[in-house]
Amino acid sequence: MESLSLFCLDAYEHRSLFDGLEYPWEALERLSTYLLEQKLGKIEIHISSGVLLTDPDKISIGSGTIVEPGAYIQGPCVIGRDCQIRQGAYIRGNVLITDQCVIGHGSEIKHSVFFNKAAAPHFNYVGDSILGNGVNLGAGVKCANYRLDHQCISVYWGQQKIKTRLKKLGACIGDNSQIGCNTVINPGTCIGKDVICHPNMTLQRYVPQRSLVKFSSHVIVESL
Repeated sequence: MESLSLFCLDAYEHRSLFDGLEYPWEALERLSTYLLEQKLGKIEIHISSGVLLTDPDKISIGSGTIVEPGAYIQGPCVIGRDCQIRQGAYIRGNVLITDQCVIGHGSEIKHSVFFNKAAAPHFNYVGDSILGNGVNLGAGVKCANYRLDHQCISVYWGQQKIKTRLKKLGACIGDNSQIGCNTVINPGTCIGKDVICHPNMTLQRYVPQRSLVKFSSHVIVESL
């Protein structure tokens, strides 16, 4: 059976967040506490007057990062080095963003972890989710995090169905996976490494690593 590991932690600066965990989404249960244990309040860049920081003593931003006017950042939050936080980005707190990440215009991020070079660059929603190294969300991708019936979320971990205690849980997306535009990822979905997903899909349960996800029907164009 293929490895169920989603993220390379070998050189990950915040590896201790995942220490001792059986499943990756368990890191989200300790994220708030982990962030408050960090030495927050260290902002190594110039912040323009057009950027709104809420609880800046609970926000750290690394060198080389660009935060454009019109961005909103709420603590606790760690943003690493050489990131782009673009105009209209909405970072709602309890967010851990490592190096060279992109949070773009119209993207809302809440209670989530971004590994190195992860990107939510255009009109994305990422709630209660983990994006691995090099993950890219196409424009309009939404990581849904709440069931319509308000029940706790179950996760399919390979063939195993696991009932969590979480009312809110988005997606865990493995390293280097690419999600096409306007795709909706259902609550509790786990996506393996190196997955390519075509646009306009709905993803759920578990997607194995090195998969191509596409819709089987064909679009037919006929003359009127």
